[in-house]
Amino acid sequence: MIYRYMKDIQSIIKDRILVLDGAMGTMIQRHTLEEEDFRKGWFEEHDHSLKGNNDLLSLTRPEIISEIHALYFQAGADIAETNTFSGTTIAQADYGLESAVYDINYHSAKIAKEVADDFTAREPNKPRFVAGSIGPTNRTASISPDVNDPGYRAITFNELVVAYKQQANALMDGGVDILLVETVFDTLNAKAALYAIDEVFEDRGTKIPIMVSGTITDQSGRTLTGQTTEAFLVSISHMDLISVGLNCALGASMMRPYLKILNETSPFGVSAHPNAGLPNEFGEYEETPELMAEQIKEFLDEGLVNIIGGCCGTTPDHIRAIADMVKHYEPRKVQEYVG
Repeated sequence: MIYRYMKDIQSIIKDRILVLDGAMGTMIQRHTLEEEDFRKGWFEEHDHSLKGNNDLLSLTRPEIISEIHALYFQAGADIAETNTFSGTTIAQADYGLESAVYDINYHSAKIAKEVADDFTAREPNKPRFVAGSIGPTNRTASISPDVNDPGYRAITFNELVVAYKQQANALMDGGVDILLVETVFDTLNAKAALYAIDEVFEDRGTKIPIMVSGTITDQSGRTLTGQTTEAFLVSISHMDLISVGLNCALGASMMRPYLKILNETSPFGVSAHPNAGLPNEFGEYEETPELMAEQIKEFLDEGLVNIIGGCCGTTPDHIRAIADMVKHYEPRKVQEYVG
């Protein structure tokens, strides 16, 4: 089986810390978008409200998404995430747009890849990569949504596999270099995504690197479904991964203890893309680029990470502050990849 891009990324990750981009949603919110922006040219007659379905902007306002990728690359990012966090039939069912899922993922990947290739052509010594963002969906395979029926599940493992397989195929058709299973709050959902990806690789006869990033939901150090950081790692360690890390939910300072656990136990690279602190009472993230970078400096001083970026509330200014700082640090040592 052929490994696309694996050698390039795997060699780079040994030499330096890679920088992931920041929040897509935060940047989209800077634009004053109305219902028509989410329909333009594609969904003019659709019978559901679509405002806020940000993944659709890759189809209806691609220039916005392209500009956001460019701003993050200009700020120093090595890896851009596609605008596909909700790009499954499961998530898009809320809008009645299951049929649009292939187009969402394919065009999102194409947009990001075109921008990445442009920056790579201008700076061949700093190649840019695209990670296909695969979110957790809005349903969990491990927890009942009905407190009166704890045995009930709103989704099955097999249904998740079908949805994730469709998404992964479309992202790879669009040219992504990496698949990023992110914001994992239910490891069973993540395992379904990884199973689907493995089937896609078998079907296509090719592999690309996989990143997995979980979410510790509070200071108990556990995922929403109750796993500790180490248990989460063990649950997915059967796969060939380029990195396992943490994102969202916590700011950088609160994430550090759990990154230390990954550093001590993970045979893979370690990634982190924390929020810009915790949200205030209005749901806003107030942590400045300087403050966030100072907290991330502790990760770097202790040699905890191979890939670092930002999640909710982060902007190109946050990524610039991080990228400027990581130039002076060596990456965490990772064992040889075994294919």
